Amino acid sequence: MKVLMINKFFYIKGGSETYYFSLKRLLEEHGHQVIDFSMADDKNFDSPYGKYFVKNVEYNGHTSIKDKLSMASHIIYSREAQKNLEQLIIDTRPDIAHLHIFQHQMSPSILSTLEKHHIPVVYTAHDLKMLCLNYKMLNHTGICEKCKGHKYYNCVKYKCIKDSMAKSAICMVEGYLHRMLKSYDKIDCIITPSKFYYDKFLEFGISADRVRYIPNFLEDEKDGIKRQDAIDEKITDRGAGRNNADATSYFLYLGRISEEKGIGTLMKAVKGTKHQVKIAGTGPLFDYYQQMAREEQIPNVEFLGFQQGVALQNLVRDARAVILPSEWYENSPYSGIEAISQGKVMIGSDLGGIPELIRDGENGYIFPAGMVSSLRSMLDKVMKLNDKELSEMKQASYQLFQERFTAEKHYTQILEVYGRVCREF
Repeated sequence: MKVLMINKFFYIKGGSETYYFSLKRLLEEHGHQVIDFSMADDKNFDSPYGKYFVKNVEYNGHTSIKDKLSMASHIIYSREAQKNLEQLIIDTRPDIAHLHIFQHQMSPSILSTLEKHHIPVVYTAHDLKMLCLNYKMLNHTGICEKCKGHKYYNCVKYKCIKDSMAKSAICMVEGYLHRMLKSYDKIDCIITPSKFYYDKFLEFGISADRVRYIPNFLEDEKDGIKRQDAIDEKITDRGAGRNNADATSYFLYLGRISEEKGIGTLMKAVKGTKHQVKIAGTGPLFDYYQQMAREEQIPNVEFLGFQQGVALQNLVRDARAVILPSEWYENSPYSGIEAISQGKVMIGSDLGGIPELIRDGENGYIFPAGMVSSLRSMLDKVMKLNDKELSEMKQASYQLFQERFTAEKHYTQILEVYGRVCREF
C-alpha cells in the first residue's frame, strides 16, 4: 500500500513527530511505501520527496507587514500547499493519505486537493485543533471550551492565540472559512491516541462512526523486553518487604517546560520537603522556573535541560517515579508511555489522557490537577512504599504497556482502519 503521510515538521520537534517517524518505519518494515509531504527546513531528515515540500513559514519571529499578510494567507488557505501536494499525488499515486499536524503551514485547504484526487483520508488528532482554534482548549482564563458549537468569535474575545487579538482574528477567519467549506468533513476517519480525546470529539458533535481510539506506541518490542529484564533484575537484587527509600529516591518530570505542564504546582509541592525532583526538558519557561527555584529557596529541584538517548533512558530507569502534573487536556504523552514501558511508578493529574496511563493504586496515583497538597501527599505515599509494594507497581506499569502500547498491536489497528476506509471510500 502507498501511504501519503503529511506532517508540517519533518524532524523531531515533539510527540507528533516522534509518532510520525515511528509509524513511517513500522509501515515500511511491513512492506508499505510511505510518501512524505511536509515543510522545508534545514533541520529536516532526508526524504526522496523533499522537492515537493512547501516553503518554510515561521510564525513566531519579527516580520514585516507584507510577510505577516502572506503568513495569514497561508494559515487560512494555502495555494502553495495545494499545488505542491497535487503534483506529488500525480507523480506517486498514493492509495491513502494519513494526516498528522498540517494546519497553519499547509492549512485545511489540502483536504480539498485530496478529495479532488479521490484519496481516502485518515487523520491522527495529536491535538484539539479541529475543535479548538488554539489547539489545546487552554487560554489565560484556564481550561476553555467556549468555541463548542463553532462559536469561533470567542477566540478573538479571549485572545486565545498567543494572547494576540490579530493572531486570534486570523484563526477565527480560518475556522469560519473551513466550516463553510466543510473542509474537515472530507476526513474519513479521525484517530485519537487517548480515549479522552475520543470522547471530546464526540462531545463536540463529531459522529462516532468517524472516530477511532488507537493508543500511541513505542516502536521497538526488543527494547520493551530489555526494560522488563531490567525491572526483574532490580527486583531480584533487592529484598522484598523492606523500605528502600534510598534507592531510586528522586522523582522525574520529563517534557516541555511551559505553564500548562504543572511544573509550578510540582515545585510548590516539594518546597520544604526532602523529596528530590529532576526536571528534564526545555521550553519557554525554563529560565523562569529556575529563577523561581532560587528565589523561593527550592534547592531540591534540579533542572537538567534537554535529554535524549541513553542519558534519558537512564534518568527514567533510575527514578523512583515519573510525574505528569499537567493542567491542560494532555493527549497521550510519550513521556508517560516511555515511563510505563520501563515499569515506573506513575503520579499524574486527573486531566486529559493522563489517567489512562495510571491505574490508580495499582501502578501509581492520580491527583486533582493544580492541587499542591494532594500532589505532595502522593509523593509522600510513593516514598513510603516498601520493595514488595514498589515491585508490584512496577510490574503493573509494564503490564499496562504490554496491553495497549506495543508496535504489534498498533500496526494491526492502523491497518484495520486503512482497510476499512479504503473499502468504504
